[in-house]
Amino acid sequence: MAAMTQRIGWYRAVSLVLVLGGGLAACDDKKAAAPPATPTAVTVVRATNEAVVSSTVYNGRIQATEKVDLRARVEGFLEKRAFTEGAEVRAGDLLFQIEKGTYQAAVGEAAARVSRTQAELNLTDIELWRAKTLLAQKVVAQSKYDEALANNNTAKANNTSAQAQLDKARLDLSYTEIKAPISGRIGRAAITVGNFVSPASGVLASLVAQESMYVVFPISQRDLLQARQQAQASGRDASSLRTQITLADGQLYNQTGTINFVDVQVDSGTDTVIIRAIIPNPDRVLIDGQLVTAIIEARDPEQLPVIPGQAVQADQQGAYVLVVDADNKVQSRRIQIGQTLGGGRIAVRGGVKDGDRVITEGLQRVRINQVVNPAEAPSAMTETKKG
Repeated sequence: MAAMTQRIGWYRAVSLVLVLGGGLAACDDKKAAAPPATPTAVTVVRATNEAVVSSTVYNGRIQATEKVDLRARVEGFLEKRAFTEGAEVRAGDLLFQIEKGTYQAAVGEAAARVSRTQAELNLTDIELWRAKTLLAQKVVAQSKYDEALANNNTAKANNTSAQAQLDKARLDLSYTEIKAPISGRIGRAAITVGNFVSPASGVLASLVAQESMYVVFPISQRDLLQARQQAQASGRDASSLRTQITLADGQLYNQTGTINFVDVQVDSGTDTVIIRAIIPNPDRVLIDGQLVTAIIEARDPEQLPVIPGQAVQADQQGAYVLVVDADNKVQSRRIQIGQTLGGGRIAVRGGVKDGDRVITEGLQRVRINQVVNPAEAPSAMTETKKG
């Protein structure tokens, strides 16, 4: 009986092993039959080189190239205003007239003084010549000659002083006529005819040159350093840049300017540097103090790779894109974003080259060095041409 029980237990054990073995074999067959994992599908666009004109936008103000505040240099009653407020005047035009009577009298008095001292000088010249002659003949003492010489020197000094007073009187008389030192547009008169004016009266009117204007705008230290690096790399300087401005109504001004000054100091409060460009103003559209938008552009286009903006990602280290290499593996490329173009496209400086396959869709489903199945979409340039 015990032997039979052992034999039944052995049969059961063998049966269990066979059943388990068959199940494991079935599992192995299923695993062998399972197809391999399919690579993640992504959409890529090829970067395409385009001729890109680099530009940067800043807030700026119009500033006059020449501006003069007219002031009285002598005192007196204002007799005449010889201009129309807001009109253009030419250099040398009479603008204000201060009463002349007092200053004309001063000129006459100074001229008379010059005549008198000149006569005295002529007399002492004769006396000095006579004393010198008599001294040579030993007819007079040395003291007589010395006295004549001293009188002559005094007469010369008096005549020189009188001439200086005459010059000053004439200068003061000329100041009664306030003339335009430059050509330009004159503003409103601050003082009307009939009022007493003097050097302490302040500005009578302001005169602003109109032929050309400055565009002044601040740029950050970072932008300035980047511009210098790009200029060195391309062999360009500030003269290769052009300045355009957008007016308050959003219209682009029809004249182009050039940068002519970069400040030598940094504003410690804003960490910016002042840049100045000069721009023609033939139609007198630009006004001193006017707020504008300054657009700085390179004169010659650069060949830069262009990619869709949706491909660009950013982290703490900056901007980057994911590209698919020749083995269909995902790689990360750090880029420097350049000009923003139409249609959501971006020009790239460094990190991407012409023909690179940049991932635009499926970015969240992939990781670095992962093999993917790229489906190529039309390039940025092709999409633009179709549009």
